[in-house]
Amino acid sequence: MAALQVRAPRPRATPRPLGREIVIPPGGCTGWHFHRVRLDAVVLAGILTRVLHDGTVEVHPAGTSFVEPAGIRHIHLGHNLGTEPVVLHVVPASPEGTPFSIPTPAPSGVTRAVCCGQAR
Repeated sequence: MAALQVRAPRPRATPRPLGREIVIPPGGCTGWHFHRVRLDAVVLAGILTRVLHDGTVEVHPAGTSFVEPAGIRHIHLGHNLGTEPVVLHVVPASPEGTPFSIPTPAPSGVTRAVCCGQAR
């Protein structure tokens, strides 16, 4: 019977997926905004707290993913309420020179959302 051989795995080039990395420092906030295109996001580090246009709050720890639909009907903001930076990988990236997100006032009916240390 042949002896079992153990060898190191062959190095593979791992292409980085297209997209953009977003870092939100502890206590940071994106402000209310929307996107022109659908975004698929993965939380690489930290815990992201999102407030959606209807007041729903979603919490996304590292290793989770979420989708942000396109358009002004999907206004939202993201908070980093933790002590370490939130790192997101977001796909697709907008073409060079185009705004990544469109700032907007808070949607009507959303009464309390702490963003950047202020009630909105």
